[in-house]
Amino acid sequence: MDTTEIGNQMEDTAAQHLCAAGLTIVERNFSSRFGEIDLIARDGNTLVFVEVRFRRSNRFGGAGISVDQRKQRKLLATANSYLQYRKLDCPCRFDVIAIEQLGQAQENLHIQWIANAFGQ
Repeated sequence: MDTTEIGNQMEDTAAQHLCAAGLTIVERNFSSRFGEIDLIARDGNTLVFVEVRFRRSNRFGGAGISVDQRKQRKLLATANSYLQYRKLDCPCRFDVIAIEQLGQAQENLHIQWIANAFGQ
Protein backbone atom coordinates (compact mmCIF):
# COMPACT_ATOMS: atom_id res chain seq x y z
CA MET A 1 0.00 0.00 0.00
CA ASP A 2 1.44 3.41 -0.94
CA THR A 3 1.36 6.51 1.26
CA THR A 4 -1.68 8.00 -0.51
CA GLU A 5 -3.71 4.84 0.09
CA ILE A 6 -2.61 4.72 3.73
CA GLY A 7 -3.46 8.40 4.13
CA ASN A 8 -6.93 7.87 2.68
CA GLN A 9 -7.46 4.85 4.92
CA MET A 10 -6.42 6.81 8.02
CA GLU A 11 -8.73 9.69 7.06
CA ASP A 12 -11.56 7.16 6.73
CA THR A 13 -10.69 5.79 10.18
CA ALA A 14 -10.63 9.31 11.65
CA ALA A 15 -13.95 10.21 9.99
CA GLN A 16 -15.58 7.07 11.42
CA HIS A 17 -14.19 7.91 14.86
CA LEU A 18 -15.60 11.44 14.71
CA CYS A 19 -18.99 10.29 13.40
CA ALA A 20 -19.23 7.69 16.19
CA ALA A 21 -18.72 10.58 18.64
CA GLY A 22 -21.61 12.52 17.09
CA LEU A 23 -19.83 14.86 14.67
CA THR A 24 -20.92 15.21 11.05
CA ILE A 25 -18.33 15.30 8.27
CA VAL A 26 -19.13 18.16 5.90
CA GLU A 27 -16.05 18.11 3.67
CA ARG A 28 -12.88 16.15 3.03
CA ASN A 29 -9.55 17.30 1.63
CA PHE A 30 -10.34 20.98 1.19
CA SER A 31 -7.45 22.63 -0.64
CA SER A 32 -6.48 26.23 -1.09
CA ARG A 33 -3.27 27.96 -2.07
CA PHE A 34 -2.28 27.77 1.60
CA GLY A 35 -2.59 24.02 2.01
CA GLU A 36 -5.10 21.27 2.68
CA ILE A 37 -7.43 20.39 5.53
CA ASP A 38 -8.06 16.66 5.84
CA LEU A 39 -11.55 16.75 7.37
CA ILE A 40 -14.06 19.46 8.16
CA ALA A 41 -16.84 18.49 10.53
CA ARG A 42 -19.71 19.97 12.50
CA ASP A 43 -19.95 19.55 16.24
CA GLY A 44 -23.25 21.23 17.03
CA ASN A 45 -22.85 24.79 15.76
CA THR A 46 -19.03 24.59 15.82
CA LEU A 47 -17.07 23.98 12.65
CA VAL A 48 -14.15 21.63 13.34
CA PHE A 49 -11.04 21.60 11.14
CA VAL A 50 -9.32 18.25 11.58
CA GLU A 51 -5.74 17.32 10.81
CA VAL A 52 -5.18 13.55 10.60
CA ARG A 53 -1.68 12.27 11.40
CA PHE A 54 -0.47 8.68 11.15
CA ARG A 55 2.78 7.19 12.37
CA ARG A 56 3.93 3.59 12.31
CA SER A 57 5.60 4.10 15.69
CA ASN A 58 5.92 6.73 18.39
CA ARG A 59 9.71 6.46 18.38
CA PHE A 60 10.12 10.11 17.36
CA GLY A 61 7.40 11.59 19.55
CA GLY A 62 4.31 10.17 17.90
CA ALA A 63 1.73 11.46 15.48
CA GLY A 64 0.27 14.22 17.63
CA ILE A 65 3.53 16.07 18.12
CA SER A 66 4.09 16.26 14.36
CA VAL A 67 1.65 19.19 13.98
CA ASP A 68 4.28 21.87 14.47
CA GLN A 69 3.95 25.68 14.40
CA ARG A 70 4.53 25.82 10.63
CA LYS A 71 1.74 23.29 9.99
CA GLN A 72 -0.55 25.12 12.40
CA ARG A 73 -0.05 28.39 10.49
CA LYS A 74 -0.88 26.63 7.21
CA LEU A 75 -4.02 25.10 8.72
CA LEU A 76 -5.14 28.47 10.11
CA ALA A 77 -4.67 30.15 6.71
CA THR A 78 -6.45 27.32 4.90
CA ALA A 79 -9.33 27.42 7.39
CA ASN A 80 -9.71 31.19 6.90
CA SER A 81 -9.76 30.58 3.16
CA TYR A 82 -12.50 27.96 3.63
CA LEU A 83 -14.60 30.29 5.79
CA GLN A 84 -14.34 33.06 3.19
CA TYR A 85 -15.06 30.68 0.30
CA ARG A 86 -18.17 29.27 2.00
CA LYS A 87 -19.14 32.69 3.45
CA LEU A 88 -19.36 31.27 6.97
CA ASP A 89 -19.23 33.07 10.29
CA CYS A 90 -19.42 30.50 13.07
CA PRO A 91 -17.43 29.20 16.02
CA CYS A 92 -14.45 27.10 14.92
CA ARG A 93 -11.83 24.87 16.45
CA PHE A 94 -8.84 22.84 15.32
CA ASP A 95 -8.61 19.17 16.28
CA VAL A 96 -5.93 16.59 15.59
CA ILE A 97 -6.61 12.89 15.16
CA ALA A 98 -3.30 11.17 15.89
CA ILE A 99 -3.19 7.53 14.79
CA GLU A 100 -0.30 5.27 15.70
CA GLN A 101 0.23 1.69 14.65
CA LEU A 102 0.93 -0.63 17.56
CA GLY A 103 3.09 -3.52 16.45
CA GLN A 104 3.22 -4.99 12.96
CA ALA A 105 -0.50 -5.49 12.26
CA GLN A 106 -2.21 -2.57 10.54
CA GLU A 107 -5.39 -3.36 12.51
CA ASN A 108 -3.67 -2.52 15.81
CA LEU A 109 -4.19 1.22 15.82
CA HIS A 110 -4.16 3.66 18.72
CA ILE A 111 -6.39 6.67 17.99
CA GLN A 112 -5.94 9.84 20.01
CA TRP A 113 -8.38 12.69 19.45
CA ILE A 114 -6.92 16.01 20.53
CA ALA A 115 -9.85 18.42 20.57
CA ASN A 116 -9.04 22.12 20.39
CA ALA A 117 -5.41 21.22 19.72
CA PHE A 118 -4.34 24.79 18.99
CA GLY A 119 -5.94 28.21 18.87
CA GLN A 120 -6.86 30.76 16.31
